[in-house]
Amino acid sequence: MKSTPWSRLQLPPGAWTTLLDGLCARFPAIDRTTWLDRFARGRVLDARGEPVAADATYRVGMEIRYFREVRDESVVPFEMSVLHVDEHLVVVDKPHFLPVTPAGGFVDETVLARLVARLGNSALVPLHRIDRGTAGLVMFSANPESRARYQALFREGRIEKRYEAVAAPLPGLEFPWVRRSRLVRGEPFFRMVEVEGEANSESRIEVIERGEVLWRYGLQPVTGKKHQLRVHMAALGAPIVGDPFYPVLREQGVEDYGRPLQLLARSLRFVDPLSGELREFESERRLVTGLLADPL
Repeated sequence: MKSTPWSRLQLPPGAWTTLLDGLCARFPAIDRTTWLDRFARGRVLDARGEPVAADATYRVGMEIRYFREVRDESVVPFEMSVLHVDEHLVVVDKPHFLPVTPAGGFVDETVLARLVARLGNSALVPLHRIDRGTAGLVMFSANPESRARYQALFREGRIEKRYEAVAAPLPGLEFPWVRRSRLVRGEPFFRMVEVEGEANSESRIEVIERGEVLWRYGLQPVTGKKHQLRVHMAALGAPIVGDPFYPVLREQGVEDYGRPLQLLARSLRFVDPLSGELREFESERRLVTGLLADPL
């Protein structure tokens, strides 16, 4: 069994008397004996990082941290690179297939868990997310005191994010092209779909390189909806090479490490809210440009 301390929960409203009762109700798939074992091993902490007792009073709004544990977790056989570390920020260049934070069957095999283990900083929090299948840059807050200032960059659209992708040609469009649409959750729950209505997503698309069979695109998400770039490219008739979700859901099963999604979070550019300096980070990874003539 592997574990990492990176799951947080702000206790929701409820009439439970003890913390144990509340957690058992919140997570019915985890039995009471398992929770008692976690409490006994100091695996449930308060916001200060101090262990709490199973019979502690349930207080709505209290923040706790608990160790998610997964048996027989699969190893993601790719390494991430740490490009930058300072008192406030950490920038990671992640590989395809490695999730940013714990989800599903991944706990230790995440950027966050690996980064905490490497740097020894349990205060690390991702400032944004990219899909598990997407490679490239992810920025983390390293200091709770400055975190809100950097979170505001993303919330207020004051950070420029650029991506690259390999996909089919779109000779009928004039570039740069802007795609706007309304995105909502689809079926299954992890897919997004375009529907009629006021646009809530916007992507800017340009061509970087025209190959014989495929083109390399530069993508800039103006908004930050889930799977936005992938949905927009598929809707235009040029799904990103290797995409298992769009436009058609590929049969789920054994991970195909030989067919990564050809989408890369290439760069981040912003004015630092603390120093006022212009900062820019660029991924050292590259998409498979040979695909331009010989697709997977």
